[in-house]
Amino acid sequence: MLRRPRDLSVHASFAARGAPVTAARAPGSTRTLTLLLAGLAMFGPFSIDTIFPAFPAIGADLGADATAMQQTISVYLVAYALMSIVHGPLSDAIGRRRVILGGLVVFVLASVGCALSTDLVTLLVFRALQGLSAGVGLIVGRAVIRDVLHGDDAQRLMSQVSMIFGIAPAIAPIIGGWLLGWGRWPLIFWFLVAFSLVLLVVCWFRLPETHPREARSSLRPSRLLGDYAAIALNPRFQRVAAAGAFNFSALFLYIASTPVFVLEVLRLDERQFAWFFVPMIGGMMLGAWCSGRAAGRISGTRLANIGFACSGLAMAANLLYNLAIDQPSVPWAVLPMALNSFGIALVFPILTLRVLDMYPRQRGSASSLQAFTGLVLNALAAGVLSPLVSHHPMRLAMASAGFMLVGWMFWRWECARGGPTPSPVPHPARLEPTDQM
Repeated sequence: MLRRPRDLSVHASFAARGAPVTAARAPGSTRTLTLLLAGLAMFGPFSIDTIFPAFPAIGADLGADATAMQQTISVYLVAYALMSIVHGPLSDAIGRRRVILGGLVVFVLASVGCALSTDLVTLLVFRALQGLSAGVGLIVGRAVIRDVLHGDDAQRLMSQVSMIFGIAPAIAPIIGGWLLGWGRWPLIFWFLVAFSLVLLVVCWFRLPETHPREARSSLRPSRLLGDYAAIALNPRFQRVAAAGAFNFSALFLYIASTPVFVLEVLRLDERQFAWFFVPMIGGMMLGAWCSGRAAGRISGTRLANIGFACSGLAMAANLLYNLAIDQPSVPWAVLPMALNSFGIALVFPILTLRVLDMYPRQRGSASSLQAFTGLVLNALAAGVLSPLVSHHPMRLAMASAGFMLVGWMFWRWECARGGPTPSPVPHPARLEPTDQM
């Protein structure tokens, strides 16, 4: 196992043939791999955020009201969550590269279906198909990072990927707004087709196989269910996964409420979504950069504590602002989200690496189950809670603060009971968590 990100490179000839390229034999730089993993993580947010400016136009064309249009997010997230528990163990069994390439192919076809939809039911079906495939980049990509690096180096690489990935939610609604200005709403889905096709071609030639055959697990249902049960019933996994899920949901509630929050509450137009997304993603990118710089200098526990403190301060400021005014306006209504996203970006790599280090041989499964936990909560936030609070700024702020508080409580519980995660061996012979306290 290599110690420095610069010690890893991707041989295109190996990747094109599907031969495994492991950290043990890969010289060079991780720059290509970093950009690839960031791009793979981006096509999920693109498929959510680019259509936000088109909600009124899609609703008018398909005869759907605002509540029905909200289900285009919920259906996508439910499908994403359900399939997320498959992506990881599938990559543990047949390799990371095959799963990622297959997911990209399905996503291309689903995006074509969305572009050609003429009624809401058809659109929802293909949105669900998008959700079934979009998780491969983010979920399997996390396992790829931990396949090739560990410790501070893994935190640095994950932070670099997060920093580049953070561009997607910021520019996606801006791109959607401009595309809507140039043509009708199907143009947005054709953009997703083009983006995912580019990713597919690049991954075919440049993505390595980081999970060698000798380290792969069985696809037997009994074995997969046994692995999932062992992970899901581990109290430490439950604490760490819940801390990350609730913490991010505090921000995602606002993201899911963006069409109402930006267009109705802030009274901006379809080309002004940048007022919300740019400060939020700016904070996330800055936090990811700081996390990478802090690796090896500040302990993971302390860095996560700082991140939760930043999010807590952001929630308090947001509540006070909404108490003090009657009509929210930019920039003050969005600045707390920038601080909150900064805190989340500090916390995310720490919690994710803790989960992956608990199960070194089943990293894909652990990543899947962690993602599933967060996605189920996000789907509930988008489909159930957001329609109830998005029209009322104070209710939205209170619900967001509640999510963050619960996440922090799970983190404090983990700090009190879990302790530090020991450095795992690369590939133990069987499923064996490092700690089940």
